[in-house]
Amino acid sequence: MRIIVVGASGTIGRAVVQELGNKHEIIRAGRNGLDVKVDMTSVESIKNMYEQVGKVDAVISTAGSAHYAPLTELTPELNEIGINYKLKGQMNLVLLGMDYVNDYGSFTLTTGILMDDPIPQGASAAMVNGGVKAFVKAAAIEMPRGIRINSVSPNLVQESLEKFGNMFPGFEAVPASRVALAYRKSVEGAQTGQNYEVY
Repeated sequence: MRIIVVGASGTIGRAVVQELGNKHEIIRAGRNGLDVKVDMTSVESIKNMYEQVGKVDAVISTAGSAHYAPLTELTPELNEIGINYKLKGQMNLVLLGMDYVNDYGSFTLTTGILMDDPIPQGASAAMVNGGVKAFVKAAAIEMPRGIRINSVSPNLVQESLEKFGNMFPGFEAVPASRVALAYRKSVEGAQTGQNYEVY
């Protein structure tokens, strides 16, 4: 298969590339532009990525940031970070990418544990994760040409413990390599409308 991985330079993205790279042709996309540059907050940038890459069998998004702040300090502007990047950005990968995905191909987006297991300062992240999950479930019943769509909901990954561990007290982190298996399941499997939880 020919697969775009958006967010390929991130912790989970690198693990996904490693998991799928031996068997498939991987195009690594992201702000750092390993193979192709894309800004998830820009419709034009997403369109340009697809035009550059052409037809693919699968699109994986491991990208998407959100702002962490106490609820009393969370402004509408700070909340927009997650909405523009993780929610709208991933939705636009699908809306603008359907014509570039081959028949019976797939999209795999990323949600996250916070929508089900909240932490202080995580309200904005939880909201966008839940939005992505709902979009995937609803979009699955309307996808054309047998195209499938799923999402992966990772726990805190072990490789990010140093950076984020103090925000997630008592959470049992999982290795990024284990999270990557869920993306492989989505791409190589047959299910659609699923949110694969890696806890």
